[in-house]
Order: sequence, then structure tokens, then C-alpha cells
Amino acid sequence: MLSLATRLRALDDATLRRALEVRLVAPAGIRDFFDLADALLEPGAVQKTLAHLDRATLAVLAGTGELVRNGAAEAARLSAIDPAAATTGAVPAPTLTEVAAHLSELSGAVVPDEHVAARATELDSLLLCRVVDGRITPYDAVSAQLFVWPAQGLPSASDLVTVAAPAALAPTAGLDIAFTNQLAAERAFACVSSLAELVSELARDPARELSRGGLGLPDTKRLALVMSVEIENVAILVTIAARADLIAHSEGYWMETEVGEAWLLNTTPERWAVLAQAWLTTVPASVRDILPREPGVVWGAGLHGFIDWLYPAGGEWMAAQVAEFARDAEILGLTVQETTSLAGAQVLSGDLELARATMTESLPAEVGAVYLQHDLSIVAPGPLAPSIDGRLRCLADVEGRELASSYRITAASVNRALAAGENAETLLTFLGAISLTGIPQPVQYLIEESASRYGRVRVGSLPPGSAPIHSYVRSDDAALLGTIAVDQTLSALGLERDGDRLTTRFAADLVFWALSDARYPVAAENSENEIVHLRRHQVARVIPPTPVDPAQTLVDKLRASDGGEVMAADAWFARQLDTAIRSKATVTVSISMPGGAIVDYLLEPASVGGGRFRARDRRADIERTLPISSIISITPAP
Repeated sequence: MLSLATRLRALDDATLRRALEVRLVAPAGIRDFFDLADALLEPGAVQKTLAHLDRATLAVLAGTGELVRNGAAEAARLSAIDPAAATTGAVPAPTLTEVAAHLSELSGAVVPDEHVAARATELDSLLLCRVVDGRITPYDAVSAQLFVWPAQGLPSASDLVTVAAPAALAPTAGLDIAFTNQLAAERAFACVSSLAELVSELARDPARELSRGGLGLPDTKRLALVMSVEIENVAILVTIAARADLIAHSEGYWMETEVGEAWLLNTTPERWAVLAQAWLTTVPASVRDILPREPGVVWGAGLHGFIDWLYPAGGEWMAAQVAEFARDAEILGLTVQETTSLAGAQVLSGDLELARATMTESLPAEVGAVYLQHDLSIVAPGPLAPSIDGRLRCLADVEGRELASSYRITAASVNRALAAGENAETLLTFLGAISLTGIPQPVQYLIEESASRYGRVRVGSLPPGSAPIHSYVRSDDAALLGTIAVDQTLSALGLERDGDRLTTRFAADLVFWALSDARYPVAAENSENEIVHLRRHQVARVIPPTPVDPAQTLVDKLRASDGGEVMAADAWFARQLDTAIRSKATVTVSISMPGGAIVDYLLEPASVGGGRFRARDRRADIERTLPISSIISITPAP
């Protein structure tokens, strides 16, 4: 522990911060470098780090530990045979070449020195060992943890290099790959369609994130209904969308992002490619390397077996990670019943353009025309082009979202389009351009009537000094204004009479959309009573919080508490005395006397504090109080 603490003190701040970040050191309870060394060498912390190492890296570490133990055992044997010929000092650490030779002997195949050197450098950066002048020395706590692995059902050093990898995944004979690809395309289309509904819905009405994490039940049910998925799949789709940055968590709500807004304007294959790329980036590089690059290969038990072999101590964290990306691969159509699709194999090969082209051939073609019905419904005979779909959503409400989507025009939806800047002429021109059945009279009448009534009710903001009242509602039609005042669906706004208008403490945009949803012919206006256009669209503008780097905070704390070599030495002696006190052990303490003489005391420490320590002198049978600064060394009593 002393050697690690000394090493930690000598590291520069940047290297120390990176090491603490990778090792996930919790700063609580760490006061100095000795505490930090203790935390790093604690068995649980060591095991947690080992669990994230692949088999080849673990083999280097375990093989080195085995060489160290063998060397120590040989030195002890020679000392027992001929004490006079015993080697003085510590047994030298094995060289990287010796470790490579040892691993080669265990595996029966040549292990290059370069392979061992690269792994040793990684282990050194993780503070699991020390590499100096071509020699590698694992810390005792690390070697001890690996030594007990076999008793825990984990591989020994020999097993790490001798147990061969499971057989490579291969295509399944007799598999109908065309059928697999078709199912993959159907899943891809369903996923993209559901996520498009999710992003659009969160743009209209963000979903609150609970303080304990996850969405509340009301929002979950709402999103499940909009996406036409089972309620338990909502959280999964939210995760997929967030991974691709289509939505983001901002100020307590999940909202659409600018990336998501642009994504909605892409074609279905382009949307799918964005999701597939985001998925690929989450797969660990070591796992990605073994995933099948050809279609028709079943993942299943073979993949899980390889992961277990590659990360022998991976345990639950690796199993959960594999389960998550395998689950999402099924949703995205990269696999079907754990069998790689053609597009999935192309994604794993890194050829996203080819995968998108493959998916384009399989996905249903987009259409640019619809059927307008007399009952104010709109039916699309296939997936609509994104530009048409986006504008239709502004004019009409989505009723069904399958291969043949359906929409419905209502007074509120027309008012929404008018509020966004449309007018009767632009709306009728748009519908006339995309309709295969012309414009039915009820549709034309509703649009023209809504446009003529638009603005009979006005909503505006009051000057800032008017708080707590923030906005008003006015109308030249007194009867209509009276109806609004007593409308129970608007009671939450707390509208109150103020002369010829109504006032409320809520913001003008919130009042506007409440009136619009209640189907009043409302328009927003500015301070000059001019109509302004609003868009019911919220984009998450995620402002990163001021970064709090716990690793850097801990580094700063350690540097501030470090008083130099003298204080570090005193702290080390104090820690040794504390250990002796806890174990009620007797130690030999060498003290530097004022005249320069060094006196050895056989002491049983009792307390430490104020730069001094109190102990029972076992030889003189008296109690002594001595300064810690006078200690030269502390050794266990013989």
C-alpha cells in the first residue's frame, strides 16, 4: 500500500485524474493518498476493475502474479536449504519477456512480447500493477484477489490462457434469409414509425421525468397510445430515441431536440440509418469484433457463451449490456429472432450506406398523395413523404399510424395551422395538390369558416410590471367572452374579469393553446394588437450544467492536504500505529534521539493524536509518549 500511495503522490494531476475516473473511485472518506491507496486496493474495488477486463489482459496479470509467487517460493526454498546462500533483498519482478514466455508455455502457442507489453501498459494505467524498466509488478492485493478466483468459480491463470474460445458463429443451414430480411424490414418500419410519433408528440407535449427516474404512468400511457405500442415498450423506445439524440432530458422534461426535428424530415431509410448508427456506437469494440458480419447467423447462446469467455468476471454488468443491445437489435431489424439480417450484417461491417440501400429496397415506398373524405378524414394509401406528413400534422390530427395512415381535420386543428401562419388559401392549395379525390365541400367549408372566425378572440401578454397577472383574453364579441369566462374546461386558468377583458396569471402562449384546444377562434397578438403566429413546438435546448468533475475535485483535495515528504512520512507512521492499535499488536519502533542515536522500543501502541503517540513499553513495563516525527521505522515485533 505504501508503494502505491507513494506512486499516487508522484503522478501529475492529469494522469491521476484519469486513473481515478477509470477506477470510479468514490471520494467519500478519502483524506490523503494513503486512504486513496487503501480504496484502490480494497478487494471489492479490485474485483470491480477486474470484471471489466478482457481475458487476454487478465491472463497477463494472473500469469505475472503466478511468476511472482513462484519466485518467492523458490527463494524461500533455497533459504531453507542453505541460509548462508539466501538471496538478500526482494525477489526481482519478472520481465515482460519472462511473462510472455510463461504464457506461451501455458497456452502451447507463442505469445508475442508486444502483446504482453500492450496489456501491461493498460494494467499499469489502471493502477493494478507497476511497470518499470521492462519489469511488471502486480500489487499484492491484486494478486491475492486473482489467487482466490478458482475458489469462486472463476478461471485460474492457467485457465485464462488454455481454455479456447467457443466456436465462431456461423450461418444456419437451410435458413430462409429472404423471409428474415422481410421481417427485419417490417420491424425497422414499425420502430421508425413509433419513434416518429414519439418525437412529434414530445414536440407538442413534453413528458415529465420523475425525480426517481423514468416517466410517470399518465405520460407513459399517453405515449404508448400515440406510438401504438405496449406500455412496457415505451421506456425502451425512449432510450433508443435518446441514444440517437432525437429527444433529450431538459429541465425535468423529455423534449424533442433540433436533431430530432431534422430527423423527422428524413425518409424512412434515412431515419433508420441514424438509429442503426447510434446502436452500433453503444456496442463495445471487443464485442463488436465478434458479432457476425454475414446474414443468417444466430446469436443466441453462442454469443452469450463468447461474451462469458471474453469477460470471465463480467458478471451481471456485461450480461445486462449484451441483453440491452441484443434487444435493441431486434427492435431495429438488425436481427430477427436473434438471427442477423442482411442489413444488420452490413451495419456490423461498418457499411451504413449499403445497409440503408438494402433497407430502402425492403421498406414500403413513400407516397405523395392522399384521399380526402367528406367526413373530414384523410387517408394515406402508404407511408407519406416526410414533408407532406409534417404539414398534414399541422393541419389535422393523426388518428391511425400504420402503412396506411389516417388523419382528421377539426376546427381546433385548422386553428392550429392558422396560428402557425397558414391561411385558407394556402391550406386549400396544399390539400388540392396532394388530394386524389379533390377537396370535399365539408373540408373547404370548415377551413374557410375557421379562417373567417380566426382572431375573434385575442390573447396577449401584459407588461412585466403587471405581475402576478401575466396575460389577458379579449374579444369584441361580449357574449363569446362571457362564454369563455364561465367555461369549466378553462377553470384551471383562473380567468377573472377586468373591465372588457379577462386576465390570468398564466403566460399568454399557455392560455392561447388552452383556448385553441377548447375550439375557440383564438389568435395571439403583440403589444400593438397585431396578430402573431405561434407554433406548438418545443425543442429541448440542453444547456450542459457546470461540469462537476468528482475525480478532479478529489485530486484537488489530495493536493491541498499533502504537506510534502515529511508530513507524508508522519502520516504513514500514524497509519501503521493505528493498524497496530486496532489489532492490539506489538511493534518495534525505531526512534531518533536528540543526540542522534537510534533506539529501538518494543511497544504496544495505545493512541495516536496531535503529532504524538502513546504506547506501552513491553520491556520496561512503562507507558511512553513519543513524537511521531522522531520515528525512523516501524516493524512487526519478532
